[in-house]
Amino acid sequence: MLSAADLELRYAAALGLTREAGDKAADFFRRRHELVIEHKGVQDVVSIADRAAEDHLVSALRRLFPEDRILGEEGGFQGGQGAACWIIDPIDGTANFLRGIPHWCVSVGLLVGDQLEIGLIYDPNVGEMFTARRGHGAFVNGQPMRVTGQQDPQKARFGIGFSFRRPHGETLAALDRMLTGKSEFGRMGSGSLGVAYVAAGRSDGFWEHHINAWDVAAGLLLVTEAGGRVNDFFANDGLHQGNEIIAATPELYDLLVTLTR
Repeated sequence: MLSAADLELRYAAALGLTREAGDKAADFFRRRHELVIEHKGVQDVVSIADRAAEDHLVSALRRLFPEDRILGEEGGFQGGQGAACWIIDPIDGTANFLRGIPHWCVSVGLLVGDQLEIGLIYDPNVGEMFTARRGHGAFVNGQPMRVTGQQDPQKARFGIGFSFRRPHGETLAALDRMLTGKSEFGRMGSGSLGVAYVAAGRSDGFWEHHINAWDVAAGLLLVTEAGGRVNDFFANDGLHQGNEIIAATPELYDLLVTLTR
């Protein structure tokens, strides 16, 4: 396991590297018309911008911490055989990115054994850096974050995601239950930011029936450190296979579980 000094060193390094990767991606965003777009699957796209941002993070982390493993969306597993595993999404919200919609981010989480220790999400479009370390709280640009504490379902707004990896009828049924209960919902196209917004008190919960680890690893820690609840995402090999994500203010967590069943 890593010492407190080891974690502090990794946090400081990752904070700078995440910002650098986001700024590199933002440069591509400004000239996105030059990018070649590839399709990895149904409604799943990638460009050189994703790979360049990930390469920047991976090469630096491998140089600084060669014993750490790295799981990147584009490159898969790389690195050493240590207990620490960096989980990286270089551009979460690529579809938004390529359409010129300024709602995307860089997400970097550090899993040590079975515990998330560091979570960083950087949105260069608005200059927001969401940060969390286990036991140290959650912050946006250095200011503490807390979940909403909302208790009334009829005043609640939930973020949702959607994946073609699950039958779309399940999502439609969940949305029908939300609307029947007079809860509001929205889909903005970035799971990482969707979860970060729960931590920041901008929404009361977030749900997606299947999402990959690189999309939410950082956000899971942000929410718990901001006083929220999350499901056991890494159960049933969630690190490798992805899983459902449920994150919410504690007062509405059980309701969101019920609505999405």
